[in-house]
Amino acid sequence: MMVRKHILAAVMATALGTGLAMAPATVLASEVKVIVNGTPITDYDISKRSAFLKLQRKKGGLANMAREELVDEALKRQELRRLNLLVGDTEVNEAFERFAKSNKMTLAQLTGVLDKAGVTPGHFKEYIRIQMSWGRALSARNRSQGGLKFTEQEAVQRMLKDGGKKPVSTEYQLQQVIFVVPANKRETIARRRSEANAMRAKFSGCDRTRDMAKGTLDVTVRDLGKFIEQELPPEWADKIKATSVGHATAIQDTDKGVEFLGICATRQLSDDRVARMVYAQEQQGEGKNATAEAIDKKYMEELRAKAKIVNG
Repeated sequence: MMVRKHILAAVMATALGTGLAMAPATVLASEVKVIVNGTPITDYDISKRSAFLKLQRKKGGLANMAREELVDEALKRQELRRLNLLVGDTEVNEAFERFAKSNKMTLAQLTGVLDKAGVTPGHFKEYIRIQMSWGRALSARNRSQGGLKFTEQEAVQRMLKDGGKKPVSTEYQLQQVIFVVPANKRETIARRRSEANAMRAKFSGCDRTRDMAKGTLDVTVRDLGKFIEQELPPEWADKIKATSVGHATAIQDTDKGVEFLGICATRQLSDDRVARMVYAQEQQGEGKNATAEAIDKKYMEELRAKAKIVNG
């Protein structure tokens, strides 16, 4: 699939790998400094991001840098909510734990470092959430703008080069099961995870899902249709490919609640459309399409151009 991964370790590698540049914890009055499409950014938010930048050993006007980063993140969060691509708490917490382990720290030690630096674990976790989610948005953006285009003539030439053999891909027929968790009831998500896992364990095919869901409140079942492997949503692709027909993927927290996908059926396809998509994906791997950085820059320019940003 297209874009570079956002590597969290790279963000703080210097700070946590070679010793910490500690920023003093600061408590500020929550005065609104910027409003981004109705979303406020306070001086307390800016102080935490400034501390985070200092922890990364950044130099210069940290307050201004922090302010701009937070404006960008507010725009990204709003766009991610629109696209329903914000990753859930489970993935964020797992990434937080991996970050601690990769830096040979316990969760308590990492939490202590972040608190002492004035960053706070909550601020860092939200940073993680945006970084993880935004990579998915860039992938979706690339696909929607023709990132997987490969002309019929190019495909024919490639097949001739390969001895006339067409590539093969797997087509998946999918069903989505959502245990809905409203935004104002996120404290219930642990219970919903248990309910989702219980249903997932009993899943034995897409025909029975709606009957299984009866009697459980706020469960949505949707037939998603068919996708070839190259079309799978990046946030689900690995889970889908690891799951056999008639079974369900591992659960995942999302903006809507807790979800899993049922694998209704699969089949192998080898046609012109598959050939173009497989070859286009290989082309992307060779770096012949627009880079993630270029897509990111253009995307953010468009979001800023449309945004209403009021400075306090």
